[in-house]
Amino acid sequence: MYATIQRWGNSNAIRIPKPVLDSLSMRENERVELLVDKEGIHIVPLKRKHKSLDELFEGFEGSYDFEEVGFSRAGREVL
Repeated sequence: MYATIQRWGNSNAIRIPKPVLDSLSMRENERVELLVDKEGIHIVPLKRKHKSLDELFEGFEGSYDFEEVGFSRAGREVL
């Protein structure tokens, strides 16, 4: 499969055909990483890994004292 580099605003772009995206389980607006080496450009989908609470607080060395927060109406909100 071939593609052409084309002007897109102040940048250049390559359109990726839908069958290529489908074969890679990628979709529109998905974030990717561009890796450049001597052979060319590699487009790699970013893998989002949801972290557990333990992973989020890994390395945290302190204490957390929580406090209650009160909410009240400021206008015509429905609570």
